Amino acid sequence: MRVDGESARSPEFVQSLERGLAVIRAFDAEHPQLTLSEVARRTGLTRAAARRFLLTLVELGYVHTDGRLFSLRARILALGYAYLSGLGLPEIAQRHMEALVAQVHESCSVSVLDGDEVVYVARVPTKRIMTVGISVGTRFPAYATSMGRVLLAAQPADRLDDYLATAQLRPLTRRTVTDPAKLRTILTKIAAQGYAIVDQELEEGLRSLAAPIHGAQGAVVAAVNLSAHASRGSFELIRRELLPPLLATAQRIEEDLRGAA
Repeated sequence: MRVDGESARSPEFVQSLERGLAVIRAFDAEHPQLTLSEVARRTGLTRAAARRFLLTLVELGYVHTDGRLFSLRARILALGYAYLSGLGLPEIAQRHMEALVAQVHESCSVSVLDGDEVVYVARVPTKRIMTVGISVGTRFPAYATSMGRVLLAAQPADRLDDYLATAQLRPLTRRTVTDPAKLRTILTKIAAQGYAIVDQELEEGLRSLAAPIHGAQGAVVAAVNLSAHASRGSFELIRRELLPPLLATAQRIEEDLRGAA
């Protein structure tokens, strides 16, 4: 985690960029929150240098601080979006999504979290069931979507606290959950059960189910979902028919991600 020495570096090497990235990499699953002194120690930077990089990242929205502890914010995922959309997750997930759609005859998507929104990085449609067309790059508010809730449920406690304190939870339909305390309860349940089901909260008549996709290191890197029109059947029928194949597909994607690591 420490910043390397300066020997054998090309004239084009930008040491400040290396140091900034080292500060970001100082945080991991075992160290989601760090003090300034801990960041300096883990990176080999002076306290003054570590402080400058941390406060710059705070101002850019990539790091959160309560004045003593620092932690990465969800926006840091945007830095990995180019990789996910360029040559990683979408290609790995595509064939599994196609097989799932052929099995259940409902549209399937994969998304990542970017700030307060989910961004679609892969999609296999069947028939159009929303008034708004969906394609790769489409964004929706995380709180009202099944994939968004799966991704929010996987966030560290401090990042989730920050989201619930600042996100604008607008009623998109009469069913949309807009109370932060109720949403927190829902997210806690999702984290425990390993999937999310949203019933007509993003758009009337639309139900969706989502499961997390874990990367090679075990962290949730994306979510996969199925969307169905409410006319397909009761809420419980849709859950019974669609959830098992969705969870199996998420597992197959994860197995391929581990193999590609």
